[in-house]
Amino acid sequence: MAQIFDEISRTFDEYLLVPNLTTKKCAPASVDLSSSLTRHRSDKEAALRLNIPIVSAIMQSVSNHTLGIELARCGGLSFIYCSQSVAAEAEMVRRVKTYKAGFVTSDSNLKPDDTLADLLKVKQHTGHSTMAVTANGEPDGRLLGIVTSKDYRVTRDDMDKKVADFMTPFSRVVHGKVGISLKEANDLLWKSKLDCIPVVDEKQNLVYLVFRKDYVEHHENEQELLDGEKRLMVGGGINTHDYAERVPALVEAGADVLCIDSSHGYTEYQSDTVHFIKSKYGDAVKVGAGNVVDGEGFRYLVDAGADFIKVGIGGGSICITREQRAIGRGQATAVLDVAKARDAYFAETGAYIPLCSDGATSHDHQIALALAMGADFVMLGRYFARFDESPSKKVLEGNRYLKEYWGEGTNRAQNWQRYDLGGGESALIFEEGVDGYVPYAGKLKDNLDITLAKIRATLSACGSATIKEFQQRARLTVVSQRTIVEGGVHDVITKEGLPER
Repeated sequence: MAQIFDEISRTFDEYLLVPNLTTKKCAPASVDLSSSLTRHRSDKEAALRLNIPIVSAIMQSVSNHTLGIELARCGGLSFIYCSQSVAAEAEMVRRVKTYKAGFVTSDSNLKPDDTLADLLKVKQHTGHSTMAVTANGEPDGRLLGIVTSKDYRVTRDDMDKKVADFMTPFSRVVHGKVGISLKEANDLLWKSKLDCIPVVDEKQNLVYLVFRKDYVEHHENEQELLDGEKRLMVGGGINTHDYAERVPALVEAGADVLCIDSSHGYTEYQSDTVHFIKSKYGDAVKVGAGNVVDGEGFRYLVDAGADFIKVGIGGGSICITREQRAIGRGQATAVLDVAKARDAYFAETGAYIPLCSDGATSHDHQIALALAMGADFVMLGRYFARFDESPSKKVLEGNRYLKEYWGEGTNRAQNWQRYDLGGGESALIFEEGVDGYVPYAGKLKDNLDITLAKIRATLSACGSATIKEFQQRARLTVVSQRTIVEGGVHDVITKEGLPER
């Protein structure tokens, strides 16, 4: 008969943390949220580390180059999605690696024959009021002018008015030439009293925009995740089908770490993929594998050579793997079980394998619970899909803005490689995700700062100044359904609940 696990499969929300003594040493401002990203010996630091314990999911609606840049500037790391061509993914990786702080590739562009109505549509989609006008409307086209909110009046100007008629023409645009340093560009901004200057090449093609506001933001991002050459770090997603072609392209583009994207990682296909990478590159290329939910799966992938392990099946907000295939495990139980196997492996070999909790973190406090249970960092999808920097569209439904969000297991994603186990059919036979929306939440950094403040406060309350201390000192208690109700808002009438007068 089938093996039955005695332990109940539990979720994060079935646990609470019991506080420890908070000393002055572990005040929230003193909490260090850096964490290991890849395997390392007990007497050495990991070759790759995160400044915050958060990475973004390998999803079309989440991790492109714009989110990769912003998350790395905040101390985390994005894994660029692999359900696209090899060349397209490599280009996204390359754009993160070649990003220069303060030098922005324009993503709000117009053609001279576009109308004011066209401009307002772009503004509604991107939220940007400063736009470059190029000959072909592309971010690298010949720059013809700049438009800002000072150049038109919606209440008086005709919606059919051509952009060419009210833009500031290139002949009057203060600009820099390729090769200008960020300091020189900022000096030019302050001297000209402008909010933005373009940087062009010798043929007048637009290369970058430099904004006054980025000067301040650059000095606020002390947590930037940088490689040895002071470039932003980024990861690349791979699958178990075209890895022989995809991996070399991502390595050449500069990817700092790779991760196999799959809902079920305990397979020979993943072992073959890891063996290929390690036989070709040795320890020079780091790769994560998964997903698994127990010690057996963990040990199998670690023995294959994986540098970190992703934990979780079916817990994502947009994932229906458990409904479709009846496989998975409550995320809390899965993390606790795999962490136990990881600690046993460490005691046996002296090698520490970081764990990534992937899924079931729809609230900030669940990130702290995942860390307490043994995860070294978490992978988030829905969380990042809400922000300006994610690649999905922002739409207005009723009186609120939403962002599109779809799973890699949907027909929309067409990511059959993630789910195929050797059948050879280049199509999804059934879906393991849904296509929907998430509430729009604005800028990544604004939201992430609040999330990190909550996590630091939790570690402080548990008497821990680092994630490692937190894992060793955290005390967990299982809660009842009544405890969950008691912990929420109850027995009051909230202001939002009052009827309108």
